[in-house]
Amino acid sequence: MTKKKLSFWQIWNMSFGFLGVQYAFGLQQANMSPVYRYLGADEAQIPYLWLAGPITGLLVQPIVGAMSDKTWHPFFGRRRGFILIGAILTSLALVLMPHSRMLWHAAALLWLLDGAANVTMEPFRALIADKLDESQRPLGFSIQSLFVGLGQVLANLMPFILGILGFLSSPDVSGSDIPLFVRLSFYVGATTILLAVLVTVLSTREEPPSAEELAAPQKAGLAAAFGDVVTAIREMPAGMKQLWWVKFFTWMALPLMWQYYGLAIARHAYGASEAGMPGFDEGIKYGNLGFGVFSASCFLFSLTLPYVARKLGRRSTHALLLCTGALGFGGMWFAESAYTFVALMLPVGIAWSSIMAMPYVMLAAAVPEDRMGVYMGIFNMFIVIPQIMSMLLIPQIYDTVLASDPRNTLLLAAVLLVFAAFSNRWVKLPKALVENEA
Repeated sequence: MTKKKLSFWQIWNMSFGFLGVQYAFGLQQANMSPVYRYLGADEAQIPYLWLAGPITGLLVQPIVGAMSDKTWHPFFGRRRGFILIGAILTSLALVLMPHSRMLWHAAALLWLLDGAANVTMEPFRALIADKLDESQRPLGFSIQSLFVGLGQVLANLMPFILGILGFLSSPDVSGSDIPLFVRLSFYVGATTILLAVLVTVLSTREEPPSAEELAAPQKAGLAAAFGDVVTAIREMPAGMKQLWWVKFFTWMALPLMWQYYGLAIARHAYGASEAGMPGFDEGIKYGNLGFGVFSASCFLFSLTLPYVARKLGRRSTHALLLCTGALGFGGMWFAESAYTFVALMLPVGIAWSSIMAMPYVMLAAAVPEDRMGVYMGIFNMFIVIPQIMSMLLIPQIYDTVLASDPRNTLLLAAVLLVFAAFSNRWVKLPKALVENEA
C-alpha cells in the first residue's frame, strides 16, 4: 500500500508524546542510583536494582507489539490506545516513586514505572514505521531522537531549575530521605508525560485495516500474542539478526553510564563516595547537569542526523557516532573536575542521537510492514538482554576488575562502544539504502 507523505508538523505531532516518555526515562536514569544510595543501597549492588527496566522491556514490548499489530479501535486505532494506557500508569509510578521510605519500596515502584513506560514506548516506534514510507523514516526517527534529547534535557536540568527557584535548599519536613528537589522533579514528570502523550493521541490518526483484514479471523489475548512473538523470532529476517552485535555491545555499555556517572563525579570531583558525605549532593547535582548536556547534545545533533546519514550512509554514520561516544567515555577516566565530566557528555550525547534513530531506520527496512509492531518489540530484546547481562556481571567484577571505582565502569563503556562501532560492518542493508556507504 502506497503511503501518503506527511508534513513536518504531522510527523512532529505524531512523535510529541515521546517527549513525555523520555522525560520519565531521563528522571530514572539520572536519579535512581542516587535514590538507591539515599535509601542505603551498596554501590556494588546497584546494577541488580536496575534490572526492572530490561526485564520488563524483555517481557512487555514484544507482547504489546504483537497485540497492537492485531488491534483496531475506531478512535484509538492500532497503537495509540496502548500509548495512552502506558502513559497513565507511568504517571502514577512517577508520583509515588519519591515517597519511597525503604529500598524495596523504590525498587518495586521502578518495576511499575519501567513496565508502564515500555507499554508506551514500543507503539511509538511502530507508529513511525506504520505511518511513514521509506523516504520519510529517517526524518521520523530523527524527530523521535530529538524528543529523546529534549525530554531528557528537561528531566536532567530540573534540579538546577528548582534550585534557582529556591527548592534545592528548602527545608524538608516530610521525613523522607529523598531530597525535595528530586521529589518535585518526579511530579513535573508525571504531568509532562500525560500532556505530551495527549498531543499525539488527539492529533494523529492511523490508517484503518483493509476490508479483508477486518474480515479475517484474529486470535486475541496474551497466549495468541506470545505465539506471534515465537513465530516472528523463528522467521526473523537476516538483516535484523545482523544488528544483534551492534546492539549487544551498545547496551552492555549504556547502563554503566546511568548507574555510575553521577557517582563518579561525586567521588572524583568532590571526594564523596557515600551519601551523606560533604559534596555528595553536589556531585549528584552536577551529574544531572551532565545528563542535561548529554540530552541537549542529542537534541541538537538530531537536527542534522538525516543530512549526515544521507551523506555517509546509515551504517557508517552509526559507526562514526558510536566512536564519538567512546571518546567521551574514555576521556572521563582522566577527569578530576565536575566541569570536565559535564563537558565530556557532549560527544556521548551525539552518539545517543544515533543510537535512538539509526538502528530503527535500518530495522524498518528489513522487516515486513504487517509485522512491524511485533518486530519492533522483539528488537527491544536486542537492547534488554545485554542490559540484563551487564547488570548481572558488573556486581561480580566491581570490587576486583573495576577496583570499586565508578570511573572505571565508564572506561569499560568506552571499550564496548568501540566494539559496537566495528560490528556495524557486518550489517547488510537492502541495496537501495547503501548507495552512499563505503
